[in-house]
Amino acid sequence: MKMPSRSARVERATKETSVTAEINLDGTGVYDIKTGIGFFDHMLEQLSRHSLIDLTVRAEGDIDVTHHHTVEDTGLVIGEALSKALGDRRGICRYGSALVPMDETLSQVALDASNRPYLVWRVAFARPRLDDMDTEHFKEWFQAFSQTGGLTLHVENFYGENSHHIIESCYKALARALRAAIEMDPRAGQAVPSTKGTLGGNTEA
Repeated sequence: MKMPSRSARVERATKETSVTAEINLDGTGVYDIKTGIGFFDHMLEQLSRHSLIDLTVRAEGDIDVTHHHTVEDTGLVIGEALSKALGDRRGICRYGSALVPMDETLSQVALDASNRPYLVWRVAFARPRLDDMDTEHFKEWFQAFSQTGGLTLHVENFYGENSHHIIESCYKALARALRAAIEMDPRAGQAVPSTKGTLGGNTEA
């Protein structure tokens, strides 16, 4: 039986930003990303390439005022597209984790595609800015992505000195963990990976 397409398109427009994201969960890691923030584009490209999720993003925002709105809203839109593409999450592996080294740095992401958003963020930077971004904005992106993506997401950097390596290892770890979690489990068939028969809500599943 042919599986339905796991793809979605989401648009969000406010007085501060206009963001569109298209996603294909069963892609090959093809990306086309333009947010107006160079280093941020690079991180989203890492997410696509290492998760094998095809991702197209277009974002316009008040980056002359702050990058915060564009970064956060892009996280909200990509997360919503992910959740929409997952549907009721039948047959997925649900859990994923990855430990990613990058030179002197080691970071880990563990996630549950439970449809119960929660972020644990244990990442610190030695510098307040990284190229054209404030480093504090990265937490806001992960928070927004986990919220609309329906992900319980734990992100931890164990050690590292270079801020570029620290955040890039976090995005690559997210990508690898996400790839494992959304993979279809051939033994599960079309079963929802929960004893409740549905994912979401505030109780254990």
